[in-house]
Amino acid sequence: MNGFYLSELHIYPIKSLGGISLQQAQLEDTGLKFDRNWMLIDEKGTFITQRKHFELAMLQVTIAEDKLMVTHKINPSQAITFNVDDTTGDPIDVEIWDDRSTALEVAPAVSKWFSEFMQMNVRLVKMTPGAKRLVDPRYATDDEIVSFADGYPCLIIGQSSLDGLNDKLEDSVRMDRFRPNLVFTGGEPHIEDSFKSFYLGEILFSAVKPCARCVLTTIDQQTGAKGQEPLKTLAAYRTQNKKVMFGQNLIHKGNGMISVGSELRVKEWKPIT
Repeated sequence: MNGFYLSELHIYPIKSLGGISLQQAQLEDTGLKFDRNWMLIDEKGTFITQRKHFELAMLQVTIAEDKLMVTHKINPSQAITFNVDDTTGDPIDVEIWDDRSTALEVAPAVSKWFSEFMQMNVRLVKMTPGAKRLVDPRYATDDEIVSFADGYPCLIIGQSSLDGLNDKLEDSVRMDRFRPNLVFTGGEPHIEDSFKSFYLGEILFSAVKPCARCVLTTIDQQTGAKGQEPLKTLAAYRTQNKKVMFGQNLIHKGNGMISVGSELRVKEWKPIT
């Protein structure tokens, strides 16, 4: 036993909105069930994120009884609910970074609610059933696919990595700044950088690329306020090739249920360089 245990599981059903913490989750081909299955797009079909629209941090998502609810964190009377299967109209071409995919609008009334909240014309869309958005072929091993996440099915961060960062900060930050799917305990800070592959249950994960961090990490997910930290401090000791790295992007083989408390069993370590 190597002392690594899964301590948190998170999904973010609507890209860039508040996440949901779970005790167990179903892992599918594109990642955890419901993770980044929806996103907001502008009039050109381009994805919308907290990187430019900090106010999205104030919208919390919950799922219960096949319904998805979006609620304002400070003003809970500001909310909207729809069925997880709701879609309408014809497929829409959408753009996520350098990728193109297709999606379906959830409903005009839902898009209107988000447009009024953001004070701009947006639509809430859901990934088209059967759409195949491929992981970057430079890092894929078997034509892996991904949802509307930035590029990979899952992101993992060690709790010790956050603890090490907070030791350097005047005001500590929460893990939700980094939006991981998997958090584990055990090991030294950034031990996940050394993982090449590991098992959770019978599912094999491969750490294929460090996660480059952006201004989203500087947005307080409880208040929507933006500052300079923790990106400023991270840049002083976690910069590689002019990018600030924190956490590891994952691909996986196999589907099934994963649960908090499960042992993370390292299969292979990356060579020391």
